[in-house]
Amino acid sequence: MIRRTLMLAALALAAQGAMAKDWSTIRFATEGAYPPFNTVDTSGAVQGLDVDVANALCEEMKAKCVWVKQEWDGMIPALLSRKFDAISASMSITEERKKRVDFTDKYYATPLALVARKGSGLLPELDLVKGKRIGVQRGTVADSFATRFWADKGVTVVRYARQEEAYLDLSAGRIDAAWADALVADGGFLKQPAGADYEFAGGLYHGRNADEKGVIGEGVGIALRKQDAELKDKLNKALAAIRANGKYDEIRKKYFEYDIYGE
Repeated sequence: MIRRTLMLAALALAAQGAMAKDWSTIRFATEGAYPPFNTVDTSGAVQGLDVDVANALCEEMKAKCVWVKQEWDGMIPALLSRKFDAISASMSITEERKKRVDFTDKYYATPLALVARKGSGLLPELDLVKGKRIGVQRGTVADSFATRFWADKGVTVVRYARQEEAYLDLSAGRIDAAWADALVADGGFLKQPAGADYEFAGGLYHGRNADEKGVIGEGVGIALRKQDAELKDKLNKALAAIRANGKYDEIRKKYFEYDIYGE
């Protein structure tokens, strides 16, 4: 009797696994607070490059996209607890994150940048940011970088739940600079009226050694649970298709005049 019960339980689990491989509907999560990559419109719907790319992948796969808004700090735990199937929220592919989740191929590459008032004289160099208050969004690559390379060397790292909060404090003079994803800072702040007096101090930062490059990561991809290899394969094939057929560039041009994919 016990043996039969165990066999039935195993069959039930196998059936659930088979059902899990039906990717006709994919539940994507995004933050909705990281313009121009993900934001929320007046109706409460998510939009932005992250959303448009994922929607295009679903269209290519003939699948339905369902969107879930999720705070950044809880993204990976919520994915692992199966609140959704994938994260399309400008999440950089880093070695630390790959210990917990898997990623698709990148859909854009982005360096970091120090956003400061024009003429500030600041550069993303330890000697020049020492003694300064540098804002980062909590849990981002910028946060990881600042924590590892600056925080214990005389730099005050100020962490925010949302990137826009760092820009507000920068404008108010409560921090000296914001250390952020360059593409997000470009479209979400520097090109906005509030960013008119600010610039990338020192240009784009890709990392100067293997340790720094390891923290900055390989680009931005869609995060998935490690066991969902079939979904990863489907998304990668769809990504290759939209890059080949021009759909990716059509989306990119809505937000950026220049290439953001990199090499």
